[in-house]
Amino acid sequence: MYSVSAEVFREKIFGFFQENRRDFPWRRTCDRYAVMVSEVMLQQTQAERVAPRFLQWMERFPDAASLASASLHEVLQMWSGLGYNARGQRLQLAAAMIVELHGGTVPWDPDILATLPGIGPYTSRSIPVFADNLDIATIDTNIRRVLIHELGLPEDIRPSGLRCVAEEVLPKGRSRDWHNALMDYGALELTSRKTGIAPLTKQSPFKGSRRWYRGRLMRDLLSAGRLPMAGIEERYADCPYGIASIVDSLLREGMAEMYGEMVGIPGAPGSAK
Repeated sequence: MYSVSAEVFREKIFGFFQENRRDFPWRRTCDRYAVMVSEVMLQQTQAERVAPRFLQWMERFPDAASLASASLHEVLQMWSGLGYNARGQRLQLAAAMIVELHGGTVPWDPDILATLPGIGPYTSRSIPVFADNLDIATIDTNIRRVLIHELGLPEDIRPSGLRCVAEEVLPKGRSRDWHNALMDYGALELTSRKTGIAPLTKQSPFKGSRRWYRGRLMRDLLSAGRLPMAGIEERYADCPYGIASIVDSLLREGMAEMYGEMVGIPGAPGSAK
């Protein structure tokens, strides 16, 4: 079925891992909350950039309760530089649900984790893999590329089919090390440039995009606390999407609030939490 046996494949990946394993702070803990934080941070940000920010975050928000009780303004200040501010907001919303529904303890069950804001199919499985060494498979971009290339699978294999393959080759009792090994092999050795295997989704150009304008506006709000709507419209008069529509989206998502004619992030100085 595969171009090599599962046993040979495992030996190759573990052999590489033994010689080239990367060391990150989240790999030194089995605390489920810490793992959840790291997995959300790593969703669209390189591990090397995440490492120092993860340590800062864990010092300020060491558990779900401390994160849930913070202001959104402080959370987004701590998140600043990691990209996609909504990820930080959703992580706080997830912490609030964990406190309210699960006594402050992050669940281990992937089905329950998947009900939390910002926790998708991959993350709902990666958390118990890395925190609990649970014998289930989870697949990110690196792991997908490694499985396809090393096992001779068709590049257009369906996600459900790839999940079945991943479960079949998973070495029981070594889930944590196995997934770390696959990721390191994909990141360091079997890169997308080397294989030509493209990710399932491609990001559109960032500069000048709606997301780019949104990110700039959020940085301004984080710095100023509150800004007059008239000033925002003047400052971003060149926004081809209409800066007012971006402000409206932030208001709908709870990322910002109106204080009279001023726009601010909840919990900013002079704002209600």
